[in-house]
Amino acid sequence: MKSVCVFLGSSAGNHPAYAHATADLGRELARRRITCIYGGSRTGLMKTLADSVLQAGGEVVGVTVQLLKDKEEFHRGLTRLHVVPTMHERKNLMIELSDAFLALPGGIGTLDELFEVCTLRQLGFHSKPCGLLNVNGFFDPLLDMLGKTEREGFMKRPLHDALDVAENPAEVLDMLQRRIPSLS
Repeated sequence: MKSVCVFLGSSAGNHPAYAHATADLGRELARRRITCIYGGSRTGLMKTLADSVLQAGGEVVGVTVQLLKDKEEFHRGLTRLHVVPTMHERKNLMIELSDAFLALPGGIGTLDELFEVCTLRQLGFHSKPCGLLNVNGFFDPLLDMLGKTEREGFMKRPLHDALDVAENPAEVLDMLQRRIPSLS
């Protein structure tokens, strides 16, 4: 696995565990020489992730849209920052640049990105694995809801086929890696 796209909050959240796990993930990505693809912001968990990867000697690629770049502060130390015109193009470029996808705690934007890549995978537009770093049980309610959709017959694939879920960065990266052995 050469690159992972990480979806996560531009806010830090209310629990220190979110920042700790995010920093651990960043260091683990750098240690494994996996390029981090993310939204490019220098706020919240997004800043924590980029800073930790870069401080550990790794590469970070930001992908954003011009409208957001004009409104927000973006990380100036990134390996590369791509600026595209629309959110649709942003998501497409993130998908193109990444070998796998990983969501950490975040808001509706994080969930939107996660669900889009999972849906595209389910429909066969890509075969890249998707995962959740379930910090502090953040995704437990979502996993319960997805379990219900499976039990009620609304998911064509079992939940464990759709998402790899773990509580620590090394474990979830190992799970994603096993799904793409040809890129090892």
